[in-house]
Amino acid sequence: MNLKIAVLPGDGIGPEVILQAKKALYAIGEVYNHEFVFEEALMGAIAIDKTGNPLPEQTLNLCLNTDAVLFGAIGDPKYDNNPNAKVRPEQGLLKLRKELGLFANIRPIKPYKSLIDASPLKREIIEGADFTIFRELTGGAYFGAKTLNEEGTHASDLCEYSEEEITRIAHLAFKSAQNRRKKLTMVDKANVLETSRLWRKVVQKVSADYPDVALDFLFVDNAAMQLILNPKQFDVILTENLFGDILSDEASVITGSIGLLASASLGEKNALFEPIHGSYPQAKGKNIANPIASILSAAMLLEHFGLFKEANVIYQAVEKAIEYKVVTVDLKPDSKFGTNEVGEFVSNFIFSKDDLLYFNNDNVHIGQSTIV
Repeated sequence: MNLKIAVLPGDGIGPEVILQAKKALYAIGEVYNHEFVFEEALMGAIAIDKTGNPLPEQTLNLCLNTDAVLFGAIGDPKYDNNPNAKVRPEQGLLKLRKELGLFANIRPIKPYKSLIDASPLKREIIEGADFTIFRELTGGAYFGAKTLNEEGTHASDLCEYSEEEITRIAHLAFKSAQNRRKKLTMVDKANVLETSRLWRKVVQKVSADYPDVALDFLFVDNAAMQLILNPKQFDVILTENLFGDILSDEASVITGSIGLLASASLGEKNALFEPIHGSYPQAKGKNIANPIASILSAAMLLEHFGLFKEANVIYQAVEKAIEYKVVTVDLKPDSKFGTNEVGEFVSNFIFSKDDLLYFNNDNVHIGQSTIV
């Protein structure tokens, strides 16, 4: 298979982690005879600095004319700490999602057995948890009309949804549940919000097409609590943009690190794959950022194109890296391995996965690199 992939490293640790994802895809291409052509472009704070635009037209045109987008991270403290900034890195990502029609964000949550104790939650609570969050991406308060009076003392953000916007992601979520444990939980605030009441009405209507999937509803405040009390009760969670943004980040504590969570953003014609962590500017250039989420995003990209065997090899490589404790300091505070070393381990495993003697377990555990 030949794929042209737009690569948007972005800001902070984005370029460092995206490099490791590219290494993994390069190894997959070599081993399985696929050709991945990467073309990089500016986006985020670095794009503002160089062009004045967080999503330059050249970048958008590239993304519209490639098979998929591999994205790193955006954000910079000089914008985060300036409430008066008129142009922000995040505006570029929101516009990209809109222009590409990326209406569904999919975030799998499943803790690794050897990292159970890295989570702040008790082992008996999270062991066996395995669920996926479907977050609507192009509607709600993030995209509704925004107002601020001249005095700067009154602001509003309009939350809007249409039946069509809800229906299209609901079908994706139900189909996913059919291939899992056949349970879908709709999260909303229907006791207060009119948009949530529309969500309930539409999702109930769509559920008639999926009689084998059990459907239940939770208010978002209760759902936030249940994610911590009993995450094992969930299979597929479906929710709107703002609630999904918050809940998926909350769910990251189940895995022990937000640096482990990948995501796919899908539309009718386009797809974007990214880690859910931010730009983490404090770690920029220090070789300490966790690249696993970015590497797993590459695996999700492969799955999207039906390359399930290849994606599974990346999952195996990540499992082996975690098992051998070839991880960054967020997962093992005294780790001697950094961003680049984790990426090299994964790519070398892909090249030599059937020769486990290649990985000297004793050397790995004492911190001597076995990477060549």
